[in-house]
Amino acid sequence: MQKNTRSTRLTIVQQACEAVPGFETLNQHFRQQISISGKADSTFVNYSRQLGAIALYFNRLPTMLTNAEIDHYLFHIKQTFVNPSETVFKHTVFSLRFLFRIHGLEYERIRLPSIKRITKLPVVLNKKEMVDLINQPRQLKHRLLIALLYGCGLRCAEVRNIKLNDLDFYRSLLHVRQGKGKKDRYVPLGDFLVKILTDYIAMYKPLDWLFNTKKINGRDSDFDKKISQRGVQWAIRTAAKLAGIKKDINVHTLRHTFATHLLEDGLDIVSIKELLGHVRLETTLIYLHVAQFEHKHKYSPIDNLQGVHFNHGIQCKINFRER
Repeated sequence: MQKNTRSTRLTIVQQACEAVPGFETLNQHFRQQISISGKADSTFVNYSRQLGAIALYFNRLPTMLTNAEIDHYLFHIKQTFVNPSETVFKHTVFSLRFLFRIHGLEYERIRLPSIKRITKLPVVLNKKEMVDLINQPRQLKHRLLIALLYGCGLRCAEVRNIKLNDLDFYRSLLHVRQGKGKKDRYVPLGDFLVKILTDYIAMYKPLDWLFNTKKINGRDSDFDKKISQRGVQWAIRTAAKLAGIKKDINVHTLRHTFATHLLEDGLDIVSIKELLGHVRLETTLIYLHVAQFEHKHKYSPIDNLQGVHFNHGIQCKINFRER
């Protein structure tokens, strides 16, 4: 019973390291190769979790599996998870591909399926919802956090990594360092954010990170650790709930909203691409399918018909005009 209780406290990777001979060494080598290839730490976390799950499922190293066993496991994922094509299934396939590549296994021998990219339009808040979201938090810290995510189009990791020396109030710019793809970029702050940032810094007196954690046991040395990803997510979820927003939103929703509102306000798509830090213009073009333009507002052709009448029998009589 004690063993089972302890197992529930261990992560999947830790369980695999203890239960499957050789997995700890394999995982260490995997981490080295992930780092050398320039992939993010989050990629290693996601991939190693899936490799650990495979190792525990078969009680064997993933590199020792046959084609039939791999097919069996992928089928198991498809049957177990509600939406595996975008989450567990994708990470499983990608992690196996990378693992086999670094171990020199024949790629053609590993019959891994291709992943179809599912194109979904992003969830976007309207301007009233955005105002309500920013106004909800009681703490200035959380209001500024939401305002920066939206006002500068930042990713979660980017807002967490802001340091005081990244703020240029004279030029009204924020230096976003090492964003996705390890790229730097500058984004405008605007007068509103400069004013709020000035007030926030005077009130909270951060030492290094703009958004830091609370004191732990009263020790000042723990005070200037940057805010956690979970802390950012909690601030967004709480504000959305208080604002009564029914849309399924997350931290990245504010970035989508930033791009869409800029497009609707008349900024060109190439400038938006640069502000977002996108490598390919095609990635930014998706917002053209979301934005609503007043001069080209989509409508139903039935709105241009005259003489349409509905009676209680739900019968429609339409009078057409000659053009």
